Amino acid sequence: MKIKGLRWWVVGLVALAAVINYIDRQAFGALWPNIANDLFPEMDKDGHKAIYGTISTVFILSYAGGQALFGKIFDWIGTRIGFALSIGVWSIATMLHAFAQGIISFSIFRSLLGIAEAGNWPGAAKANAEWFPTTERALAQGIFNSGASIGGIVAYPIIGLLSIYFNWQAIFIVVAVLGFLWLLPWLYMVKGAPISHPWLTEDEKKYILSGQRNQDINKVGDDDKEYTPTTGQLLKHKESWGVIISSAAIDPIWWLFIVWIPIYLSEVFGMDVKEIAFSAWVPYVGAMIGAIFGGLIAKNRIKSGWSVDKTRKLTITLGVAMMIPCFFLLKAPGSAINAVIIMAVLLFGFQVAIGNIQTLPSDLFSGKIVGTLSGFAGMAAKLGAAGLTILVTFITTGGNYTPAFLIGGTLALIALLAVWLLCPKIEPLKEK
Repeated sequence: MKIKGLRWWVVGLVALAAVINYIDRQAFGALWPNIANDLFPEMDKDGHKAIYGTISTVFILSYAGGQALFGKIFDWIGTRIGFALSIGVWSIATMLHAFAQGIISFSIFRSLLGIAEAGNWPGAAKANAEWFPTTERALAQGIFNSGASIGGIVAYPIIGLLSIYFNWQAIFIVVAVLGFLWLLPWLYMVKGAPISHPWLTEDEKKYILSGQRNQDINKVGDDDKEYTPTTGQLLKHKESWGVIISSAAIDPIWWLFIVWIPIYLSEVFGMDVKEIAFSAWVPYVGAMIGAIFGGLIAKNRIKSGWSVDKTRKLTITLGVAMMIPCFFLLKAPGSAINAVIIMAVLLFGFQVAIGNIQTLPSDLFSGKIVGTLSGFAGMAAKLGAAGLTILVTFITTGGNYTPAFLIGGTLALIALLAVWLLCPKIEPLKEK
């Protein structure tokens, strides 16, 4: 059996994994007002926020370690089994949330969830490098990133509807089942890498492999004949640090919103769980459209003759230029509706930029080391996100989020400078 366009089915499943990933992780924030009132009834809003920030920081720190760990795991055992391991463990961790009784048990279960969910991103980068030629990688990454955005869009309404019929414990069990169901089509359809997949047409196989210019494609499918550095050699390249630093700067902006949107809406505008559920999804619409737009514009520019270097840098610059004015507008949005619309525009720009930043490992190195660099970049990103998350807990006392938004704008500029200064030419690197 041969399937035309099999690579698009693969990236579709990876995007669906991202949807489930976000439903599982966002359940905690969406349900937090109910969880806090149930488990910590004696505390005020600042006390609830401190606990929420602490548990969220534990999650992000675990996520950071999981990025580096799963980057190595994916390079070791491959994309197919790596994804199965990641999503299987995180679904179990989501289910365990139903049995949490306080800050310690929640922190343990969130930590396990963070480690396992982290595999989604280096896994996506590796799948992108394996299944797509250079011209299509930004689009493939955009499709994957749109999965995260769709997860953010549907998570809040789903949780809001479920909260009408179930308590918060049962909701964690219900959403955990989605990950187990995903494993069935993944293990059935993704039987191996493109070089050996029995369902891949010869034309598509040739198109994929001939377009991977940073790999040495031969008759047996080895992609390690060109430069595949050791981890130590990898970190000696300033371009690697451009990827790591830009990721560490820009990724916390995403976490600023996915962690704090429900708390922000509750604290600043007095919304309850059901009201949050039908408002907090709006920013993710902008993110979803931005993810696809960033990929399409990059594909269009490369096909029109632009170099990968020019395309990546100018697309990332466009995204950052859209983000910065929005941070200033969020200082005084006027209403909850205005706030979520501004956030939607901001996250549109964010996804335009980050989708192209996340393709840099596969632009610079061969497939054998892409997962490792993506893992290091992801770990740095999550350490930055953890630092910002715990900082927000203290700088937003009383509901003033202006300092957090100003920090976000500064981080966007740092990410842009890291790409321009540390990646002088984005192209496959050679051994020094």
